[in-house]
Amino acid sequence: MRKLSTNLEYMVKIPTPEEMFQLGQSIGATLHAGDLLLLNGDLGAGKTLLTQGIASALGITGVTSPTFVISRVHQGPLPLIHVDAYRLLITENPNLYLDDLDLDTQRESAVTVVEWGGKESARLSEERLEIHIDRTNDERLVSFTKFGPRWESFSL
Repeated sequence: MRKLSTNLEYMVKIPTPEEMFQLGQSIGATLHAGDLLLLNGDLGAGKTLLTQGIASALGITGVTSPTFVISRVHQGPLPLIHVDAYRLLITENPNLYLDDLDLDTQRESAVTVVEWGGKESARLSEERLEIHIDRTNDERLVSFTKFGPRWESFSL
């Protein structure tokens, strides 16, 4: 993992899937109840693998993409709410469907990770970490955009 930085974002280069999982573990080790992470990137970029690494750091195994069920809650010392909003985004009113998941009632006691977390998901919290994975060839450039005081000091 090689760190790069700009004024607006924090970025890392990830050359292998194993390092994507390890990046997730590093992120997971910093998380607290109520944290919201929005993951974006093309299909196959590594969003679920990153989430599996986050889950591993939270003491949770068996995480798979919730594409067809949209949301899964994984129990652990710090629960993980894992959402795949891809199918919601292609509907006429993704906000309505996101509201139907009733994430607000569970989020305070868990970490929430939303794959395909666009502007609809961003309204869940003004304090969030948005992670974008840009995959070119086998290498990935992962950028972090921090929103709110909770994330000001975030660093790996």
